[in-house]
Amino acid sequence: MALPFPFSAIVGQDDMKLAFGIAAVDPSVGGVLVFGDRGTGKSTAVRALAALLPKISVVLGCVYNCDPGKPERHCEACQGLKAKGKLKSQTAPVPVVDLPLGATEDRVVGALNLERALSMGEKAFEPGLLARANRGFLYIDEANLLEDHLVDLLLDVAASGENVIEREGLSVRHPARFVLIGSGNPEEGELRPQLLDRFGLAVDVKTPTDIPTRIEVVKRREAFERDPEGFTKKWNAEERKLQRKILAAREALGAIVTPDAALESAARLCVALGTDGLRGELTLIRAARALACLEGDARVADAHLRRVAPFALSHRLRRNPLDDAGSTVRVERAVNELFAA
Repeated sequence: MALPFPFSAIVGQDDMKLAFGIAAVDPSVGGVLVFGDRGTGKSTAVRALAALLPKISVVLGCVYNCDPGKPERHCEACQGLKAKGKLKSQTAPVPVVDLPLGATEDRVVGALNLERALSMGEKAFEPGLLARANRGFLYIDEANLLEDHLVDLLLDVAASGENVIEREGLSVRHPARFVLIGSGNPEEGELRPQLLDRFGLAVDVKTPTDIPTRIEVVKRREAFERDPEGFTKKWNAEERKLQRKILAAREALGAIVTPDAALESAARLCVALGTDGLRGELTLIRAARALACLEGDARVADAHLRRVAPFALSHRLRRNPLDDAGSTVRVERAVNELFAA
C-alpha cells in the first residue's frame, strides 16, 4: 500500500488544514467542502489526515467497521456475534473511500450479490461504498458534478447515519456514519443548495502566488516521490505531535465551556448575515469549540468565533443583488462590525 504524504508536510493551505483538523476533533461539525483550483492538495490532505489519525477498533471480519464498544450501532451480523459471545475485535486504519463520478446507485449503497444468487440461489447482500466508509471519510471529488439521485441518497444517509436498502427481495440496514469531504472547481458548476448546506464547513483554496511557497511545494513533493519512506520518517515527529494535539482536543471537547456571551455573539452574527435556519449557528459553535480545544483553551471566546465564521457561514448565505462582494468577504465584514462594537 502506497504511503500517504504526511499531513504536517503540506505547505500552506492553512484554512483547509484547520478545517480538516476541526472535523477530525468533532465529526458532528458535519464535514468539509473544499472548493478551488486543481492541484492544490485537496485529495492529498484528505488521505494524509486519515493516515495521521490513530487506528480504530473494529469487529473482526465486519464489512461495516462496527465499533465493538458501541453495540447500539452494530449491524445485524455483529449483533448476532455478540449474542453468541463470539465478538472479536482488531484495529484498522481510518477508512477513506472515494465516491467516483459516474458511480451507480448499486455501487454506492450496495446490491444483491449476483454471483451467489446465480450459483447458490441465495439472496445475499453485497455492501457498497457507504458500508466501507462507516466510521471514516467519504471523499467526493468534483462534488458539484454529482448526479442528483446520488445527492438525494447521500442527504438521507448523512442525516440518519444509517443506510437502508430494500430491493430485489432484500431488506438490509447498516450503520453509515462518516465525515463527508467534498471538493470541486466552482467554474464547473455549483452544488445543489441541499448538499451545500449539509457540509458543516466550506473552504476556498487557491494556488499559491508567492515564489518561495511554490518552490517549497515542489521540493517536498519531489523529495517524497524519490524516497517516500525516508521523507515520511523525517516528518514522523511532527506527525506524532499533531496526532497528540488532535487526541487531546477530542478528550477536552466534553469539558469545554461555552459562555452565554459566545452563544449570543454567534446568534447575532447569523442574524446579521441572514442565514436560514439554525444549522449555521450550531456548526459555528461546534467548530469554535473544536478550535478552542485544539488551541488548548478551556472556553470558547470571540477569537475562536472570528476564526471559524468564514468556514461555517460563507456557503450558507443567500445571494444579495445589491452587494457584489463574495460570501467570504461578507462574513468577514459582518464579523468585524460585530466584534468591533
